[in-house]
Amino acid sequence: MAFTHGKDAVFKLDTAGDVLTDVSAYLTGVTMSRDIDTAEVSTLNDSNKDFVAGMRGATFSLDGRFDPTFDALVEGLLTAGTNTVNFEYYPAGTPVGPTKPKYSGSCILTSNEIGTSVDDASSLTCELLVTGAVTRATA
Repeated sequence: MAFTHGKDAVFKLDTAGDVLTDVSAYLTGVTMSRDIDTAEVSTLNDSNKDFVAGMRGATFSLDGRFDPTFDALVEGLLTAGTNTVNFEYYPAGTPVGPTKPKYSGSCILTSNEIGTSVDDASSLTCELLVTGAVTRATA
C-alpha cells in the first residue's frame, strides 16, 4: 500500500489571465467530490426500485487561510466573468506516477467565502463546480 500525507497535496488553478498557478501554499485542505446522477426506471408490478446510471459530476471545496495574493486571484476570477478555468489536483503530491495520480479538467468558481474571528486566523473557502470530464492520469 502506498499511503501519503495530506501535506504533500498540490492544487493548481488558472488565474483570470489563463496562467495555471500552484495555490497549494494558501490552502489547508482540498475536498474533491464526484457523483453520478441516477434515474429511477421502476415500472408497475416491480417489487423493488430499479435505477440506471446517468451523468457524472464533480465539485471541489478549497479551504485556506486568507491571504491577499490568493484573494486577488480568486477576486480576479469573480470579476473577470471568466466562464471556466483549468485545474490540476495531485492528492498525493508530484511527480505523477502509479501511486501519485493527477486529476485535471475545467471548473467554474461558484462561491468564495472569507471568514474572520477574534480568536482565529482569517479563512477563505472556495467552491468549484467541474464542467465536463475529470481526467485521471498516472503517467
